[in-house]
Amino acid sequence: MANLTEKELSVLEDSLNEEQLLVKKYQTYAQMCSDPTIKSHCEQMAGQHRNHFNRLVSFLN
Repeated sequence: MANLTEKELSVLEDSLNEEQLLVKKYQTYAQMCSDPTIKSHCEQMAGQHRNHFNRLVSFLN
C-alpha cells in the first residue's frame, strides 16, 4: 500500500461510502422500474459505481 496521509485516507473513505451508496440506490431504482430501458440504464449505472468502488479499494491493497 502506498503511504497515504490521514487526509487522503479520509477522502478515500468518504469516496468509498459515496460509491457504495450510489450502487445501492441504482440497484433499488432498477428493482422499482417497470420500463426495461430505464431499468437497464439503472443497472448500468450501478455497475459503473461498483467499478469505481473497486478501483478505489485497489488503492488500499
